Amino acid sequence: MSAQRVGDGAVARRLSTPRTAAFAGVVFAVLFATSLALLRSVFPGDPFGDSDWADTGATRLRWALTLAPLAGIAFLWFVGVVRDHFGELEDRFFSTVFLGSALLFLAMVFVSMTFAGALLAGVGEGQVQQYDETTVAFGRAVMLEVSNIYALRMAGVFMISLGTIWLRTGLMPRSLALVTYALAAVLLFVTTLSLWVTMVFPAWVLAVSLGIFVRNHQRDSEEAEGPAS
Repeated sequence: MSAQRVGDGAVARRLSTPRTAAFAGVVFAVLFATSLALLRSVFPGDPFGDSDWADTGATRLRWALTLAPLAGIAFLWFVGVVRDHFGELEDRFFSTVFLGSALLFLAMVFVSMTFAGALLAGVGEGQVQQYDETTVAFGRAVMLEVSNIYALRMAGVFMISLGTIWLRTGLMPRSLALVTYALAAVLLFVTTLSLWVTMVFPAWVLAVSLGIFVRNHQRDSEEAEGPAS
């Protein structure tokens, strides 16, 4: 953390990102994947299929809704860590797309979870479903469409913009950027309500976070060895 005198004896200190903040992506990946798995164990891929979720899945759904906001907070930290990693090499155009797609992805995830929460609110005492089957099917369909179609498209844009920045700056290995492009293509062009496709994004975030943490550790080791040599 560097310091600079700004007048009247005051000293302004430039904030530095903690090295351990890279684990925010790991936290997001674990919490988000767990929340998705719990949610989809209650609501299967077919929104109009038979499901006795009100009797057997209400508790799991509550846990999924509890973990989702925490995953969203961790995702914001992850975005901040990645942007800090750009440093002086940050490009305004790609950074705008990067930030915009990240926020849209997170907003759509929250919208999807809101529909799931609304369905849960329709479960009365004794785990009895208060909504009729048509209302439940509509809510499940909207939830799945928002999460698997629109949110994943924004996740794909997020990955493409980040992969492009990596290719132009060399901040991350070229192989990781190419893998990012390939996975982003899956999210952009594969239209499915499958849980496994949704899991691609948290798995990628986990890999990127671990990569950033390793590179930060290597840089710290090099800086520590520099004066001694």
